[in-house]
Amino acid sequence: MSSNNGYTLELATSEASVGSNVPLQFRILDSAGTPLTRYTDTHDKQLHLIVVGLDLTGFQHVHPELDENGNWHVSVDFDHPGDYRVFADFTPVGGDGITLSADARVAGSYEPRPLPAAASVTTVDGYTVSVEGEAHAGQTSKLTLSVSRDGIPVTDLQPYLAAYGHLVALRASDLAYLHVHPDGYPGDGVTPAGPAITFYANMPSAEDYRLFLDFKHGDVVRTAEFTLTADNATTPESERAHHAHHGH
Repeated sequence: MSSNNGYTLELATSEASVGSNVPLQFRILDSAGTPLTRYTDTHDKQLHLIVVGLDLTGFQHVHPELDENGNWHVSVDFDHPGDYRVFADFTPVGGDGITLSADARVAGSYEPRPLPAAASVTTVDGYTVSVEGEAHAGQTSKLTLSVSRDGIPVTDLQPYLAAYGHLVALRASDLAYLHVHPDGYPGDGVTPAGPAITFYANMPSAEDYRLFLDFKHGDVVRTAEFTLTADNATTPESERAHHAHHGH
C-alpha cells in the first residue's frame, strides 16, 4: 500500500483468484481516512487504473466506476497466478495528479516470466509498433511511436483518452510509475492521426523500462508492449531546452 500527499489506495481485499472479469473494489482515502469522492477528469476520466503482474505481464488499463460512498468498482482479468500491482492515477479536485499503488496476490503456483529484451519494434493483433528516440536517464526523453498494419502506416488512429495513444511506462526493477505526456492532442489542428504518436517521458535512472501503448483503431483499443533501456548519455543545454516543452 502506498501513500502520497496524504492519500492512500486501499484495496477491499488483497487476495484474488485466477479468472476473467474478477471484481476489484477499492477506495482512495485522505489523511483523515475519509474516502475521496471528488475528482478532476484527466484524459477524459476521473481515475485510471493500471493492473500488471510484478513480472510486467498481464497489463490492463481500465476505468472503474465510483459509487456515492467513495468505493470504486471495476472488473479485471487475472490470467495467471502471482503478485500483481494495482496503480490508481487520479487528480483530487483542487489538487495535483497523484499515482498510488497497492499489491494483490492471485493464488496458485507461479513462475515469473523474464523481461523481454529491449527492442524497437513490437507487434499486437497484426499491427506493428516501432519506437524511435533515445531514452536518457535524468532528463525528458522524446519518444515517437509509429503504428502500421501489413506494412502500411495507419493514418486514421481514433482518439483515445483525449490523445491518439496512452503510454504507461514502468521501471522494470521496482515497477516505479513514470509520468508520460503526449505531444499535442486530437483536434488541435496540428497533431496527425498517426502513424506517429509522440510522447515525452522522464526516465529517472539508466536501466530497463517496460512501456505499454494503448491505441484505438477500428473501434478496438489494443496494447503494444516493449522494453526500452535508458542510458546515461548527456545532451547539450540547447537540446535540453528544446525538449522541455510538453504540449498542453
